[in-house]
Amino acid sequence: MRLPCRPAITSLAAFIFFLALARAGAQSYQNLNVRRITLENGLTALALEDHTVPSVAYYTVFKVGSRNERPGITGLSHLFEHMMFNGSAHYKPKVFDQVVEAGGGSSNAFTTTDTTEYQTEFSSPTLPEIVKMEADRMRALRLDQSNVEQERGIVKEERRVNFDNSVEGAMSEMLWNTAYIAHPYRWDPIGFMKDIDAIRLADAKAYFKTYYAPNNAVVCVVGDFDSAKLFDLIRKEYGDIPRQPSPRPVVLDEPPQNGERRTKLYKAAELPAVTIGYHIGTYKDPDDPALDLLSNILGAGESSRLYRSLVYEKQIATSVSATNESRIDPGLFTFYAQAQQGHTTEECENAIYAALKDIQDSGVTDRELQKAKNIFRASYVNNFKTNMTLAGQLAEYEANWGDWRKLFDYPKRHDRITAPDIQRVARKYFRERNRTVVTLVPEKEGEAK
Repeated sequence: MRLPCRPAITSLAAFIFFLALARAGAQSYQNLNVRRITLENGLTALALEDHTVPSVAYYTVFKVGSRNERPGITGLSHLFEHMMFNGSAHYKPKVFDQVVEAGGGSSNAFTTTDTTEYQTEFSSPTLPEIVKMEADRMRALRLDQSNVEQERGIVKEERRVNFDNSVEGAMSEMLWNTAYIAHPYRWDPIGFMKDIDAIRLADAKAYFKTYYAPNNAVVCVVGDFDSAKLFDLIRKEYGDIPRQPSPRPVVLDEPPQNGERRTKLYKAAELPAVTIGYHIGTYKDPDDPALDLLSNILGAGESSRLYRSLVYEKQIATSVSATNESRIDPGLFTFYAQAQQGHTTEECENAIYAALKDIQDSGVTDRELQKAKNIFRASYVNNFKTNMTLAGQLAEYEANWGDWRKLFDYPKRHDRITAPDIQRVARKYFRERNRTVVTLVPEKEGEAK
């Protein structure tokens, strides 16, 4: 899988703006002069000029991820992430990367459960050619059997490395496989090996027509260009791409979990480990900001509650983490702990549950809450230091929230959270019947066989 990698060409004006936003908290979004158009075929394009450096970031979000797949074609969204770089009607394979690199830039992409995102950064004079290439691969991507087979082999190898032969990857996959019984979040974007083998060219063509249509995409451009000229170019190159019927909505068919689920993973490993998941809401849920901050209190850094307890004080774990994995549809709040030599996953589990019960019973301190907010705010500001990270945030909010301006509501949602809010969500979600647990049982290499 191409990992999210955004080149660090800093947009000075954007960084100064967001530094001020971090300090003031209530600064208006009008200070960021984003322009927006929607073509007749449904494509949305955002533009933000910044002439600090002669560089442009070009970011495209397609509103498709593994949640849009079904058994038999899991992994297809990720397969497309790769195939999008292998040529189109007017550009031979590898030409895209050659043009980008000749312009002093780089390109990348990544697939999630909810979106597939493409990012390219290059010198300003290269922009017209990039727009043509991006439009051409949306209009007429090269889709033939050799393309599918080439990328199928690469994706299968990624699956072997990151899941089949990875302890943490295999544990994470089993957690989501077990916590969900109906919703597509059961599978990871990498897909199941048998499904990757089974994907046909006809499946790929139908998927591309539905999900890579202009009305299912958002383009955001940030950097050194003229917005009027850019929009004229976008209208010219993208305007004749046919609109397609809206994709079929994902059915929210996951039934409530009414009892703890437990499973064991036997795998070659040195130390035992445990991962735990609790069902939560979506990232638009009113509880999500409190869960964000709670994940910082529990697991952000060596001074967090869980690290102090399990690693420093009890010395029963080598590492521990807590993550709020909220998504478009209801996600999981997850924990991971690797036991120290001579200690057990049961000890790690009990220590995590004790930390959660302490928050449920006694809450958190004002100092802990403020520290969590500071960590969140620093991360929020850091996401806007470069042309590419800024383009990504604007495109993602336009695609997922329907309006890029919602980005500026995000810190205010977290600022409003109080210590009682943290205690309330801990009581609401961290219940035994809402819990799924995967325990790693280490084996010697080849023992299972």
